[in-house]
Amino acid sequence: MKYEDLKILDELREKGSISEEEYQREKERILNDPGNSFSNAGKKPLFGLEENTYLMLMHLTQFAGAIVPLAGFIIPILMWTTNKDTNANVDKHGKNILNAMISYAIYAVVFCITVIGIPLAALLGVAYTIFMVIAAVKGNNGEYWKYPFTIQFIK
Repeated sequence: MKYEDLKILDELREKGSISEEEYQREKERILNDPGNSFSNAGKKPLFGLEENTYLMLMHLTQFAGAIVPLAGFIIPILMWTTNKDTNANVDKHGKNILNAMISYAIYAVVFCITVIGIPLAALLGVAYTIFMVIAAVKGNNGEYWKYPFTIQFIK
């Protein structure tokens, strides 16, 4: 569709209907249009969402476990598995999320086994919450941020 717009624009310039300045301005507008396939290369919509929004939601859906038990574990995994083959960033962030969830679950269990570890487990929960928010913001900005202290179970 953009090629058609550029062709029409070129014809208008050749006929003298628009000036060279108008041609360049309109060409720039067409090429930089947010709906243009050139500007969205590599940013395929995922379930109707832009990539960065989808990545942010993958991180934030971990909070769903506070409302529905295990939802905070299942939803991000479903989001990852349904799009990991079509989008490299979803695969990268999904592996990061899964590794973090497993790692922090192990840390929580180890901390809770000891009496002195219960305050550490609470502190771990607060830290993980902060890490989820940081990862979500970074994902929304198109950046990758690895959760601290994660063990790489899935590479």
